[in-house]
Amino acid sequence: MLAEQIGIGALGLPEDLGGLGGLPELAVVAEELGAALLPVPFLSTVIAGQVLLGTPTPPDDVLTEIAEGAPAAFAGLDRRGWWSTDELLFAATEVDGGWVIDGHAPAVLGAAGATWIVVAANTADGPDIFVVAAATAGVGVHPIETLDLTRAQASVHLAAVPAIRLTTGGNASAAVLPALDTACIVLAAEQLGGSQASLDHTVDYVKERRQFGRAIGSFQAVKHTLADLLVLVESSRSAVSRAVESDDRTEAGAVARAWCSDAYRTVSAEAVQLHGGIGFTWEHHCHLYFRRARADAQLLGGSAMHRERLATALAW
Repeated sequence: MLAEQIGIGALGLPEDLGGLGGLPELAVVAEELGAALLPVPFLSTVIAGQVLLGTPTPPDDVLTEIAEGAPAAFAGLDRRGWWSTDELLFAATEVDGGWVIDGHAPAVLGAAGATWIVVAANTADGPDIFVVAAATAGVGVHPIETLDLTRAQASVHLAAVPAIRLTTGGNASAAVLPALDTACIVLAAEQLGGSQASLDHTVDYVKERRQFGRAIGSFQAVKHTLADLLVLVESSRSAVSRAVESDDRTEAGAVARAWCSDAYRTVSAEAVQLHGGIGFTWEHHCHLYFRRARADAQLLGGSAMHRERLATALAW
C-alpha cells in the first residue's frame, strides 16, 4: 500500500516516468520507516532504482514499474556490503545476440518478493550492469534468517537467466558508486528514525516505571544517560541534514553513514538497559530496534570502512 497508494516507490525517480521528489523526500520517508521499523523493501528498491538511473540507457519500463510500486533488489555487493569489482558473484555470457547470467549470492537485501533484480556481473569486458525479471525461469530466490527480523534478505541463484545489459565496457562502477552514496544517506536517515524512536520510547518508560517510591527517570544517573543519548540523536540529525543538502554525497554520505550507525547501536543498547527486565523479553519492541541497529551496522559497509572512505576523499 505504501508503494502503490502513497507512492513511496516513486521517490527519487524521474517525473516523466512517474517519479517524484529527490533525496530530501527520500530521507524524510526513510526516517519515518526507520522509526516504525516497517518491514518493507524501501531501501533495497532505492538502491536498485538509483543503480538503474546511473546507467547510460536506463530502462524506462522497469523504472516506471518501480515508480508504480514494484519492488526491486540489487545483487552486486561484496561480503562487506559494498562494491568491489574483485568480488562479483555473477558472470554474464553473450549467447545468440543476447545475454545470460549465472551465479549465486548468499544474501541480497529485498530479493524475496522483488519484481526486478538488478545484477552486477562480470563480462569479457569487465563488470557491467544487467536487469533480470525475478519471475524468469532459472531465477531462484530463497529467504534467509537474519538478525534483523524486520528487514528481509534472501539468497539469489541465477542459472542461465536471460538478462538485459545496461552498461558496456566494464563500466558498472560508474552506475553503482553514486547509487551507493545516495543509499548511505537514506540508510543513515532510517537509522536516525530508529534512534529517535528508541529514545522516545525509553523516555516515556522511565517516566512511568517506579522504583523506591519514585519514577526512575528522576534518578540522576538515568537523566545523564538520557542526555548523552539525546546528544547522539541530535548529532545524527545534523549529519543527515548536512548529507541531504551537500553537493558531495560521497563525503557527506560517509560521515552520516558512519556516525548514525554507531549512534543507533549505542542508543538501542542503552534503551534495553534502561527498560530493565522488560527490555530483554521477546515480546517487547526494544530488541527489535537493537537487532535492526546491529544488522544495519553491516549494511553498505561498516563504520570503519566509511571513515576510511572519508579519509580518502579528504586526502588525509
